Amino acid sequence: MQATRLLPTALAALTLFGTTAAIAQEAGSLERVTVVGSRKSLPVASSTDTLVPVDIYAMGKIAEGGGQFDLAQSLQYLSPSFNSTRQTGADGADLIDSAALRGLGSDQTLVLVNGKRRHTVALVNLFGARNRGSTGTDMNSLPLLAIDNVQVLRDGAAAQYGSDAIAGVLNIQLKKKAGCEAVAGYGQYSAGDGKNWLASAYCGIKLGGGTLAITGEYQDRGRSNRADPGDLRTIGDTAVKNKTVYLNGEFPVTGDSKLYLTLGAQDRDASSGAWARDGSSDIPTRNSATMYPDGFVPFINGDVQDRFVIVGWKSTVAGWDTDLSQTYGANKMRYVISNTLNASIANLDLINGGRGISPTRFDAGGFGFSQATTNFDVSRFFPDLLGGSNIAFGAEYRREKYDIVAGEVGSYIDADGVGAGGNAGSQGFPGFQPGDATNRSRNSQALYLDWEATLTTALTMNAAVRAEHYSDFGSTTTAKLAGSYKLGNALLLRGAASTGFRAPSLQQLYFSSTFTDFINQQPLDVVLAPNGSSITNAAGVPALKQEKSRNLSVGLTVKPSVDTSLTVDLYQIAIRDRIVLSGRFDDSNYPALGTILQGLGVGQAQFFVNSVDTRTRGLDVTASTRTKLGAGQLATFLALNVSRTTVTSVHAPAALQGFEDVLLSTRERLFIEEAGPRTKATLGFEYSQGAWTGEAKLIHFGRQTQGAFTDGVYLKYKPKTSMDLGLTWQATPALKLSMGGNNVFNVKPTRQDPFETDNGFYYDSVQFGLNGASYFARAHYRF
Repeated sequence: MQATRLLPTALAALTLFGTTAAIAQEAGSLERVTVVGSRKSLPVASSTDTLVPVDIYAMGKIAEGGGQFDLAQSLQYLSPSFNSTRQTGADGADLIDSAALRGLGSDQTLVLVNGKRRHTVALVNLFGARNRGSTGTDMNSLPLLAIDNVQVLRDGAAAQYGSDAIAGVLNIQLKKKAGCEAVAGYGQYSAGDGKNWLASAYCGIKLGGGTLAITGEYQDRGRSNRADPGDLRTIGDTAVKNKTVYLNGEFPVTGDSKLYLTLGAQDRDASSGAWARDGSSDIPTRNSATMYPDGFVPFINGDVQDRFVIVGWKSTVAGWDTDLSQTYGANKMRYVISNTLNASIANLDLINGGRGISPTRFDAGGFGFSQATTNFDVSRFFPDLLGGSNIAFGAEYRREKYDIVAGEVGSYIDADGVGAGGNAGSQGFPGFQPGDATNRSRNSQALYLDWEATLTTALTMNAAVRAEHYSDFGSTTTAKLAGSYKLGNALLLRGAASTGFRAPSLQQLYFSSTFTDFINQQPLDVVLAPNGSSITNAAGVPALKQEKSRNLSVGLTVKPSVDTSLTVDLYQIAIRDRIVLSGRFDDSNYPALGTILQGLGVGQAQFFVNSVDTRTRGLDVTASTRTKLGAGQLATFLALNVSRTTVTSVHAPAALQGFEDVLLSTRERLFIEEAGPRTKATLGFEYSQGAWTGEAKLIHFGRQTQGAFTDGVYLKYKPKTSMDLGLTWQATPALKLSMGGNNVFNVKPTRQDPFETDNGFYYDSVQFGLNGASYFARAHYRF
């Protein structure tokens, strides 16, 4: 989309200015902070003063009385640049909600906690309508009540923070203030299911001259199901039980020295319904007449463990502020498949004179990812250098580890022989085989330099450069230049240009999955092959390398008064050598390679490969105003994101040239180009009078197109707008009661042909999900 085509949208947004707004959550109440995107500490935080677009969302009201009970969904309905849609029928992707910025992949957004890099999950998204082939960060592993604010940097920042910061950066700042509070909440869908219970408590305790904040949370979200009556399938939210505890504190030691720490742990039990198996046509291949004569739905149960630790020491040495920290994060997922069977075991039992049964529960194995990061950061502000300069530099060492653990034998074995009747493995999710098991690690080292200078009272510039070396693919250097110019007290022009990169994740390098199928009357494996294996070598797939990006942005901010503000930013993100998951290659679509694969005992193979260049162009608009209305006060806000991603080229490895349509089909291309709606906007009104506060919020999701299974068929989703309503009563100075509804008009995505959708249902998990209206009530008590 050309920038000129975005201008009418910008002008339309400007005409609303003064009566509408965005980012009312801009944190005017925040104390002195370091805003993500800058190494300089600021006495106040304002999105109209930053060199690049930064939204600052204070999370207090949301945690106390919001309609969403987790962080990902809260940001989904707050930030137009942020996308997170719950998946259904997407195996492991149902258990962990992916989150991304500006319609790019979830692994192209860097997430920080208290300014420190947070680990990604072990899961690779292989199915579902979002983030296919990507890893990401589990936003819902942090309790809402523990969060002070979320800073959303809408600009490339790899030169400042390293890998993954192509689309932008999310910095989650945890609370460490004294005092105690608790929240109890309940919600459910208007259909009567998806019952959601929440209990959370926070307490900040004065300790040793500092504060130790402790947050505990329990969430029990019930399963929802939108399948038609008589349909065996379960189409809706995954059932989730989260048990979470977080500690966050900072303590003075001697002089200017401080010790700080963050400790977090979450255990999640999640359960998602897989595709239904029929009671007649699937016997004996995927079912047993004895066990499930009327058909069944296998359940993919995930035991997810997430751990996070930060320990650091801040001090001042010869006028320089120093920060030495150690961060460790780990994510593990273990699959247990229930209400299932191994059809080959059941068929063998029947052949041997038995009833034709198999176990109904299997440990299918799992995977884990851990990341240990050591940082040493140094900075100092020189008031007399070039009108005032902040110089920062530092070093980082990071070690990552990824492993796959095989499941029990019954979860993957073909007991009756390939092609003999029953399919191998546990239905719903065949277990990882011993050949899939792996244990890999790598390390990286980085040096960076950052200089921000106020050259004149109007002109501020920032330059950053970062050099990074990875043990598995080599070195890369990135740079960034940003600046702002004030035209009077109310108007500021800003712009930035940067290069960036994303290292291939260990999950993309080494994920392996194998199951046996009967292809052309031959028993052959269907393999998702890891990079560097005999299969990828035979296909001529080179070693994965980093994705490279070039980011450009230009914008303006207007703040005519304390209560009114506006920001408008245009951006372009060009990414080279994006890593994608290929289509399946076999004898039918590439005979020469298919012959080689069959010689290796493989019928079909797919793999990760650097093969796509993309360009994303977009517009961000935010505006906010606050005014007296009658006896109360009205806050109005508007936030808008318009973007378009285009695959500009597909460059196959030499051995696969001419087969680009298999490497990246039209359907897979649309998963990249249409990862999120083209337009997303939030228009909200909040009116407060005395002890009462009412809120109305419109969330608009623009059109989105997905590819169908049939060539030449497209699933076109029309623009949809939902409304959230909320009412809060401050019953006493300590007690606050809230109630309301989300998507109160029960809006759903455009109905499609269920034989063409990704989840096999006429409502797919795009734009904002398929569950419809929901209602909630909360009680917040401050001790």
